[in-house]
Amino acid sequence: MTTFDGSSDEGDTLIPPKELLYRDMIIDRIGNIGSYLHLDKGIAAALEYVRNADFSTIAPGKYEIDGDRMFAIVSEYTTQDRRNCKLEAHRKYIDVQYVVTGSEWFGYAPLHDRIPASAYSDEQDEALYDGEASFIKFGAGMFAIFFPEDLHMPGTGKEPTKVKKVVVKVGVE
Repeated sequence: MTTFDGSSDEGDTLIPPKELLYRDMIIDRIGNIGSYLHLDKGIAAALEYVRNADFSTIAPGKYEIDGDRMFAIVSEYTTQDRRNCKLEAHRKYIDVQYVVTGSEWFGYAPLHDRIPASAYSDEQDEALYDGEASFIKFGAGMFAIFFPEDLHMPGTGKEPTKVKKVVVKVGVE
């Protein structure tokens, strides 16, 4: 295993220092969720929900987990060209995203000093942004955690691809 300083630390579980936990998005495979259950009770509950639910039997829609504090949105869609998409950020919720089937590329950039392309919508808990992003392939069995400080552009692809994804919205306290 590689640690934050690049050295090898075989056999130990890598847990980032507390000051790094809420600075950047997290991406990993669902089999590794044990490394993230200490972050926050809500994030732990969202990861357990994603790990234990049988999404092959769950239709697209919105599903209440803990009222407005936590809910899941199951979606099926075809990826789009990133030139037709914008980065987004949320204030009220952390996104725990999980790809059930298919794969997409998502854009990521830190929110720091970005100017919104559209005004924040309290109803949708979303502001949209233009600008550069780094893109990461996000495949079946992977999850990502996006904090309010993270801009993200989900649902893009180099070629149109069908994706089934779950987004668990975890309220920021």
